[in-house]
Amino acid sequence: MGEIEGAGHARYTFRLRVSAAARAGLAAEWGRCRWVWNECVARSQKAYREGEACGGARLDRMLTQARAVTPWLAAGSCVPQQQTVRDFAASRTKALKDIRDRLPPKRRAGMPRRKKKREAQPTLNYTRRGFRLTGGRLHLAGGIVLRVVWSRELPAEPSSVRVYCDALGAWYCSFVVPATVEPLPSTGAVIGIDWGVKETATTTSDAHDLPHARHGHKARQKLSRYDRMMARREPKEGRPASKGYREAKKWRARTYAKIARQRQDAARKWAKKVVRDHDVIAVEDFRPKFLARTTMARKAADAAIGATKQALVEMGRKHARDVRLVDPAHTTMDCARCGARTKHALPLSERTYTCTTCGAVSPRDKNSARVMLVRAGLDPAGVEGARPAGAPLREAA
Repeated sequence: MGEIEGAGHARYTFRLRVSAAARAGLAAEWGRCRWVWNECVARSQKAYREGEACGGARLDRMLTQARAVTPWLAAGSCVPQQQTVRDFAASRTKALKDIRDRLPPKRRAGMPRRKKKREAQPTLNYTRRGFRLTGGRLHLAGGIVLRVVWSRELPAEPSSVRVYCDALGAWYCSFVVPATVEPLPSTGAVIGIDWGVKETATTTSDAHDLPHARHGHKARQKLSRYDRMMARREPKEGRPASKGYREAKKWRARTYAKIARQRQDAARKWAKKVVRDHDVIAVEDFRPKFLARTTMARKAADAAIGATKQALVEMGRKHARDVRLVDPAHTTMDCARCGARTKHALPLSERTYTCTTCGAVSPRDKNSARVMLVRAGLDPAGVEGARPAGAPLREAA
């Protein structure tokens, strides 16, 4: 599967078939990279206590000196170790920037912490000089050969690859390649989208509304069963976990992974349909993080609004569509017809919007979707069959 990442690049992820020898090699490389990360944490903390600078250049010199005197470290490839130092430096720089900008503590990126052996998942990054693709197999520096399950061909030569293991023990490789834009035929239509909980997405077109799939709710009974199994078998403090506890934890993680795949699949299919049928998309720039502190937290998380919005933006970028993010402030209080604003916020129980100025009556979410078009400068163009200026007339069916 491919995902647009930033401007001009895309990431393609594939499953790996890992042999016992390759698994041992990856584990050894991860052990070295984890040691490098923890050493960077210790060196940066020491430099802070002593009032010294600790940038990426200093950490690179530290790695060179460590490899010269540590045969175990020098036995591994220098590429993933150098990438570990760069990742640490970028993480620390972001945390210091948030502190300088005086962001609230809840919004700051935390300082890098030590990676524990039994908690951190293996992740290895290789630049172009650290890997090659030969005969459909991925050859990593250090003599590690991995079999890739190719679900599609790469559109271009990859510039880097990330090899990682998820919580279920499955290995994946993620290639970064130059993004290719695939323009779709022009349709002359526009659409406004409002996010919600009762319906994940309400649009100005009834045919493109996205109902709440409730994937998490459907699996709630199974997840509750695994939670009870883990609670019964939870090890006492200082004691190792039993086999039954580890099995229950694995089944629980597998169920959550399935739910995540279902949400992602539904979001991408819906996003492709919206992007294929419309040239310009006005989307509420909604950030659902605050819902985690409300009584709707579980239902909002099951709706996966953030993932659906991201899938729509990525799909629009891939197919050269105009996606406009609209400020969500007061969108439920404004009238899409006359622009008047109510004097009080509407309670969630009130699902019909009635304008006291012009008398317009419409479903609350539909009114908000039309407000998106107004704020994006698209109303009345494209709303309910109207066409933007200069667009060709549609032929009668």
